[in-house]
Amino acid sequence: MSVNKLALIRYKTIDHFLRQRHRKWTLEDLMVKIADALYEYEGITSGVSKRTVQGDIQFMRSNKLAYNAPIVVIDRKYYTYADPNYSINNSPMTDADLGKMKDAVDFLKYMNGFTHFEEMSDLIVRLESNLSKSEGNKKVAIQLESNKLLKGLEWITAIHKAIRDEIPLLISYKSFKSKAETQQVYFPYLLKEYRNRWFLICKPKKGTVLITLALDRILEIEEMAKSGFVPYEGIDFERYFEDTIGVTKTSRDRGQRVILEIDAYNAPYVETKPIHPSQQILTKGEDGSIILRIDVVLNFELEREILGFGENIKVISPPRLKNRIANRLKSAFNRYVDVNIDN
Repeated sequence: MSVNKLALIRYKTIDHFLRQRHRKWTLEDLMVKIADALYEYEGITSGVSKRTVQGDIQFMRSNKLAYNAPIVVIDRKYYTYADPNYSINNSPMTDADLGKMKDAVDFLKYMNGFTHFEEMSDLIVRLESNLSKSEGNKKVAIQLESNKLLKGLEWITAIHKAIRDEIPLLISYKSFKSKAETQQVYFPYLLKEYRNRWFLICKPKKGTVLITLALDRILEIEEMAKSGFVPYEGIDFERYFEDTIGVTKTSRDRGQRVILEIDAYNAPYVETKPIHPSQQILTKGEDGSIILRIDVVLNFELEREILGFGENIKVISPPRLKNRIANRLKSAFNRYVDVNIDN
C-alpha cells in the first residue's frame, strides 16, 4: 500500500508528539501540531480536519503498514502510547518494504557490476556507514572514496528508468572536444561506472554503432515516445565489458592477449589486486618478478593503467601495445629534457 507525502507527514507528527510524555495530548492538540507541520513542510494553510486525524490514528493502529501502534485514550480524552518506547520508526519492515529494498539492491548490483553474493560485503559496509551517520553516531569507523565535485549524477535516475522501460532519450551533449552542444535522440542500453565517473552506452537514432556518453557532459535529457525505442540485438550487455578495462569499446572490439612483466616490488600488489579479472600468472622470476597475462580490449584506459606503474612494468606483447607505450614514455621523457636526471 502506497502512502502519499501528506499522510506520512501526519503520521510522523502524531508519532513525534505521542512520544513526548511530559504532557497530555488531546485530539485538538494533535490537529494543531499537524497543521503546523503541513505548513512548515508543504506551505498548506488549510489545516486538517478532526475526521482526518481520527482516521490517521486508526490507520496507525492497524497492520496496513505494519505500524500496529499501541495508541490508547486516557480519560476518554488524552492520546498516548501504551508502550513508552514505541515509535513508528522502529516498526518492522513490511513485505512491501523488503521488496523495495530488494529492488534497490538489484539496482545497485546492476549499476556496480556485482555478480556474486560474497561481493556484497562492500555494499553492506557502505550501508552500515550511512546508517551510523543517520543515527547520530559521531565515531568515524570508515571513510569512503568520493568526489563532491563530480557532475552528471543527477541524470542517473532518469537514464536508468529509460533503460528499464525502453524509452528513447533526447539528449543535449557537449563533449570536451566539441565547441558547441549537440542534440540527438539516443536509445539507451547500459549505465557504466568507472573510477567515479558514469557513462551511458547507447546508439544514436540516426546511427548504427554503439557510442559512449559521459554523464558529466550531458546538459539536458528529455523522454521521447516509448513506441520509438529500438533494442540493440546481438549483444549481452551484462557481459559487454567483461574483456574491457574502463569504458572505451565498440561492439566490434574483442579482448586480446596482453603479456606484462611486473617487477619484484609491485608483484605482490598485482597478485592480490589483479589488473583485470582475466589475469593469469604465467611465470615467477627468482628475483620475485612475475609475468602475467590478461585478455582485454586495447584501449586508452588499458594504456593509462600500464603507464600508472611507471618504470615498474614492461609490455612484452602484443607489439602494437608495446610500441604505443614506448612512444608515450618517450614523449613523457621529452617533456623533462631540461631536468638534471642525476639529481
